[in-house]
Amino acid sequence: MTQSTNLQWEDGGQTHSAKWHSENGIAPHKRIQIVDDTLTADLAYRLACEGTAMLYKGDFQNARQLLQALVRRVDRPSKKSTRVNKVAKEKSKSPLDRFNLHRLAQSQRARILGMVLILINADHSISLRRAPDVAQACAEAYGEQSSPYVISLRELLGVISAHEWRKKGVPILARDEEEIRIHPHYGVFSPIRGEYIELVLKAPLPALIKQNSIAFDIGTGTGVLAVVLAMRGIQEIIATDLNERAIACALENVNRLQLNSHVKVTKIDLFPEGKATLVICNPPWLPARPSSSLEHAVYDPDSQMLKGFLGGLKEHLLPDGEGWLILSDLAEHMGLRTREELLSWIEQAGLKVNSRLDTKPTHQKAFDKTDALYEARSKEITSLWRLRPQIS
Repeated sequence: MTQSTNLQWEDGGQTHSAKWHSENGIAPHKRIQIVDDTLTADLAYRLACEGTAMLYKGDFQNARQLLQALVRRVDRPSKKSTRVNKVAKEKSKSPLDRFNLHRLAQSQRARILGMVLILINADHSISLRRAPDVAQACAEAYGEQSSPYVISLRELLGVISAHEWRKKGVPILARDEEEIRIHPHYGVFSPIRGEYIELVLKAPLPALIKQNSIAFDIGTGTGVLAVVLAMRGIQEIIATDLNERAIACALENVNRLQLNSHVKVTKIDLFPEGKATLVICNPPWLPARPSSSLEHAVYDPDSQMLKGFLGGLKEHLLPDGEGWLILSDLAEHMGLRTREELLSWIEQAGLKVNSRLDTKPTHQKAFDKTDALYEARSKEITSLWRLRPQIS
């Protein structure tokens, strides 16, 4: 998904180039205009809508203000576009249509806001007036660089925000009066939705865990669920993921909490070798195509990971073991998947539902009536499905 190649532009009668990086997989822009603090927001908006990218050479803080002005213009459409949107919404009868319209609008918004570009030096410094020190944040996101590169200002602000989350951490539980925090890396889904963590904390462990204290955490991400299982006393946990950023993030969290003797993090697709008493998975909840590398934790095309987990679970469970599937039903309310499909996949995998724990989300969007997907979000339930092999 990440796009990285050369970008070229003209400045002062000379041709310049630098490596182009986009987490959204956007190809290098063909039309680039050098701009500075004299650029008005209205002209910038027009250039962005016409497909002209703007490489900023003025004051960094003014560039941020310009981006904020673009946000206001994108989020406050003209009367004409308002009428078009209203007609489109009237024609959009189904939740699936509303979801697709929302994704289209978000894609168009991202395209326009991504047209303001920043040149970053090989040492991750920025040669603009009043530019912040972003060297550590960019090094965490992009690693060591041998030459200058260009990214969108919007992406850079996301890198800076991720760096702050990584420093501060996300509190997940308390142990011996000590707050346990997970420190997410850039590009790894942050465990800010605490309701699914609460489900894993409350679900009764399989009785077999006393004799065979081994668990697998499939698609570990930050390692948060592996950490929770370790805190619940499970002695051996194998956490798997394919994403390099996730592996590095999980390893750092496990080491920070001194859980190395209990948690092993390994790069592998879905299941490690062997069997476990408990196999847990929190796959992406929405079966749709991600539009950036950062969305892979949310969108799972054709429910590939969900199906892969269910399909391989039975052969990786010890007798009397359990699989825990943590899944939101948001996809069902959006018309992306039905409950009947989910239950049929469980049955086809030779599994049965032992029990299910449900909880309502507590995040802000579930209560925001102005959100385009509020109707679906307000009905959302997050569940922990306790699965066991069918008895022949």
